[in-house]
Amino acid sequence: MRQLPEEKFNKRRLISTYFSVVVSISLVLFLTGIIGILLVNSKKVADHFKEQIVMTIYLRDSAKEIELKQLQKTLRLNAATKKVIYVSKEEASQRHANEIGEDFMEFLGYNPLLNSIDVYFKASFLNPAVVSKLSKDIALYSYVNEVVYDRPLLELLDENIKKITFWMLLASGIFIIVAVLLINSSIRLSIYSKRLIIKTMQLVGATKSFIRRPFIKTHLLMSTLGAIIAMSGMALVLYEMEKRFPELQIFEHPLEPALVFVGVFILGLGITIISTFFATQRYLNLKSDAVN
Repeated sequence: MRQLPEEKFNKRRLISTYFSVVVSISLVLFLTGIIGILLVNSKKVADHFKEQIVMTIYLRDSAKEIELKQLQKTLRLNAATKKVIYVSKEEASQRHANEIGEDFMEFLGYNPLLNSIDVYFKASFLNPAVVSKLSKDIALYSYVNEVVYDRPLLELLDENIKKITFWMLLASGIFIIVAVLLINSSIRLSIYSKRLIIKTMQLVGATKSFIRRPFIKTHLLMSTLGAIIAMSGMALVLYEMEKRFPELQIFEHPLEPALVFVGVFILGLGITIISTFFATQRYLNLKSDAVN
């Protein structure tokens, strides 16, 4: 049986409406997911930079071997310490020679450098107060010549990380609100095109829940499809991030990206159910002469 031109037009319009809803949902969820991924990995980026900050303890030549071992043991037992590396004066001179491309000991005739211990901290413990206290405590040892670390850099990094975290949380909140509004708008437009069908079903005695059920089911299917498309895009972004920035170790803790994926999926379904419910409810509560 051939379709009438009007039926073909309505079918094309319906497909176009469904397509626009799926595209809207997938784009909004994709961007929301990317914000979530950036928010989760911003901490890893911040932790990575924090853990590059080193506190160097320069030791006097008079320091005994047992004192050095005891100091290293004390540092390793400290909860804030991630890594402790002993650097002998010979190793330090070799590094310096490699950096400047010339062996300075040839014309000096002796090694002016000191033995040292490089201390790296765990990101969760690293803050100016902790490092300052530890450096002052260590400086009291008689065999310690000097304790050096980049205090201005540490303070600047600590301050900027707090600012960036705050603005990213704020941006995430705003974007989730925008996502809710955009998905809600797309669904409302989709249901608006079927307002006459809703009233017709209501006039022939169909209950509100019976009328509402197929709309929720249809839009849930579209939301699921949109979420799958969005998560596929997110997976590609994660793959590229892992390939280009392996130091972030994104897949070392798979639970974090998994929670973002689950959150995006649940967000899409939740917004869809709520939006569809209220959009259909609006037309169900209208009087017949007010639908047009």
